[in-house]
Amino acid sequence: MSKVIEDAVERIVEELLVGTDIELVSVEYVREKDWYLRVFIDKAGGIEIDDCQELSGRLEKILDEKDIIKGSYILEVSSPGLDRELKKPKDFQRENGKTVDVSLFAPIDGKKLISGVLKNYDGEHITIDEQELPMDNVAQVRLHIDF
Repeated sequence: MSKVIEDAVERIVEELLVGTDIELVSVEYVREKDWYLRVFIDKAGGIEIDDCQELSGRLEKILDEKDIIKGSYILEVSSPGLDRELKKPKDFQRENGKTVDVSLFAPIDGKKLISGVLKNYDGEHITIDEQELPMDNVAQVRLHIDF
C-alpha cells in the first residue's frame, strides 16, 4: 500500500514542479509512531524554506481533494540533505564523479562499506573508483560527507 501511495504522490508532485527549477528527489510514506509522507526536493543552489512551504501548501490541497491517503498522516517537504541517498538513475547521473559511500548486503574483500568516486552506473552495476559492484549486492548509496 505504501508503494501505491508513494507512486501517486510522486506523479502529483512531478506535475506541480513542471516549469520550476525544482526537482523531485524522492517520496516516502512510512509509519513510525505516526504515518509520515515525506517529499524530498532539490534545485541548483539548494532548497529554501519558502520552496518547501509553497510546495507543501499546494500538495496538501490536492491530497485533501483527491483523498489518496485514508487516515491521518504528517506531511513533510524538505531537502534530502547533504548525505542524500542515490536511488534513481538520474541521481547517479547527477552525482557522477563525486565521492559516495556504498553499503553492501554481503562483504567484498571483507568490507561491507566502500567509499570512493562514482565512475559509472548502468542499472545493474555501479563502478566506484575502479571496482565494479553488482547492484543486487548494494544496500544503499549515499553522497560522502567529509568532516
